[in-house]
Amino acid sequence: MGKGYHAAIASNPYVVGSFACIGGGLFGLDISSMSGVLSNDAYKKTFGNPDPNVQGAIVSAMPAGSFVGALLVSYVADWIGRKNTVILSGLVWVVGSILQCAAVDREMLITGRVISGISVGIASTIIPLYQSEITAPSIRGRLVSVQQWSITWGILIQYFVQFGCSYIDGVASFRIPWGLQVIPAVVLSVGMLVFPESPRWLFDHHREAEALNVLADLHGKGDPRNELVQLEFEEIKQQVYFERTEGAKSYFDLLKPGVLHRVSLGASLQMWSQLSGVNLMMYYVIYVFQGAGLAPRRSNLEADAVQYVLNVVFTVPAILYIDKWGRRPMLLAGTLSMAFFLFLVGGLQGHFGGWDIVDGDRVWMIKGHGGITRGVIVCSYLFVCSFAISMGPVSWTYPAEIFPMRVRAKAIALSTASNWFFNFGLAWAVPPSLSNIAYKTYFIFGTFNVAAFIHVFFMFPETAGRTLEEVEEIFGQGQTFTAWRVDRSVGRKTLEQVVELNDFVARAALPLRFSGSNGSAQEVERDTKADRKLPSW
Repeated sequence: MGKGYHAAIASNPYVVGSFACIGGGLFGLDISSMSGVLSNDAYKKTFGNPDPNVQGAIVSAMPAGSFVGALLVSYVADWIGRKNTVILSGLVWVVGSILQCAAVDREMLITGRVISGISVGIASTIIPLYQSEITAPSIRGRLVSVQQWSITWGILIQYFVQFGCSYIDGVASFRIPWGLQVIPAVVLSVGMLVFPESPRWLFDHHREAEALNVLADLHGKGDPRNELVQLEFEEIKQQVYFERTEGAKSYFDLLKPGVLHRVSLGASLQMWSQLSGVNLMMYYVIYVFQGAGLAPRRSNLEADAVQYVLNVVFTVPAILYIDKWGRRPMLLAGTLSMAFFLFLVGGLQGHFGGWDIVDGDRVWMIKGHGGITRGVIVCSYLFVCSFAISMGPVSWTYPAEIFPMRVRAKAIALSTASNWFFNFGLAWAVPPSLSNIAYKTYFIFGTFNVAAFIHVFFMFPETAGRTLEEVEEIFGQGQTFTAWRVDRSVGRKTLEQVVELNDFVARAALPLRFSGSNGSAQEVERDTKADRKLPSW
C-alpha cells in the first residue's frame, strides 16, 4: 500500500464509488432519528414537551449545521483533498452523536444536532464530488445516485432501531438509537484510508504521475496505457491546463459567463428537491398519517416503516437505469407524479377532514372514513416512490457533473448549501404549517413540483454518458432556455480527437518565436497562424 491506498480495492469501480456513500447514510440516520421519537413519551418528558414551533427548531438544527458544513467544503476539499474531507466528516459526526446521546436539555440536543449537521453538510457535498471525479462516465450516474440510496438505507435502519427501542421504557428508548449512530461514522473514516484520492484533485495540485497511477488502477487494471485511462488523463490535462490560465480560484469565478448559469441549475435543483415536499413525508410522516386518521402510535409507526421500505426499494431502479434513462426524463416524470399525489392528499384531507384535539394539540384529521384514510396513506407511499425513482438520486448526480474543475468544489458546495438552506426552513416551518393551514400545506408543495417541471423542461440539458470534460461542450451550445434541443451525442469524443485537441492547445500556448532572419513581427504572426489550425472535426 505504498501508494497510499489499496490498488485492488481501487480496481473495483463499484466498491470505490459506493463505500463513501456511508456518509450519505449519516443524513438518513438523522432524519429518522427524529421522526421516530416525535410521539415518544420519554423524549417529550426529557425535553419539556416541545410545541410545534420548538419541535421545528430542534429538527431544523441539523440542516442549519449542514448549511455551514456544505459551504466549508469549498475550502477544505481544495485544501486537504477529497478523500481526507470524507474522513473528516465522519469524525465530526462522532462528536455530534455523542452530544445528542448524552443530551439532558433542549440546548444540548440542539448543539449536538448542529455539529452532526456540519458533518452531514460536509459529507453530502464531498461524496458526490469525489464519486464524480473517480468513476468512469458510463457508470458515473449510477454510482453517484447510490448516495441517495444510502440516505434511504440510513433512514430505514435507524427507523427500525427506533421502532425496536420504542418497546423500552424510559430515556433508553431514544438514547440507544442516537448512540448507535457513531458506528457507521467510524467505519467511514477508517475505511476511507484504503481508498485513492481524486485524480483530478491530484492533477490540479501538480501531482500528475500520481493522478495517472490512480486512473490506471481505477479504470485500466493498473495499465496506464489503457485507452480509457489515456482518454481521461488527456481530458483532465487539457481541462486543468486551460483552467489554470483563467485566474484565481474564488467565489467570483462562479459569476463568470458560462458558469453562473450552471451554478443556478445546480442550486435550483437542490432547492426543488426540498420544495418537492419529501421532508414533509420523511421528518414528519407521523404527523401526516395522524392527519389521515391513523391515531394509535403503534399503528402509525408500522405504517411509517412501510413508507421507509418503499423509499429504499424504489431507489434501486433509478440507480440501475439513471445512465440509460437520462437525467431529464427522470426529473420531468418525477416532478409531475409528485405534484399529482400531493394534490390528491390535500384534496382528500380537505374534503373529509376537520379540526380535532389530540394530546392537547389542535390537529386537522380524517375521522370515520377508513377508506379515505387508507387512500391518503397509499398516496403518501406513491409520492415517496415517485421521489425515490427520480428527484432523489438525480438531485445529487446532476450538480456533481456540470461544473468546470476550477470551480467544481465551490459550485457543488453552493448547490448543496442550497439544499440545506431550504431543508432548514422547511424543517422548522412544517409543524406550524400543519397546525395552522393543515391540508393546504400539501397544495403548496404540489405547486412547487409543477414549477420544478417547467424549469427542468426549459433549462436542464441532458448530461448522461459524458466525461466531466465533455459536459463543457453541452453548455457551450448556448441552449439556455431550449435545453430539450441538446442531443445526447453532444460532447462525446474519441481518444484521437482529444489528443489532437490537446496538441492544438499546446501549440496555441507556445510563446511567439522569431522565424525569419530579421525576426520581423509580420513573419512571427504568419508562422504562428500556420501552426494554429483548428482540428478538422
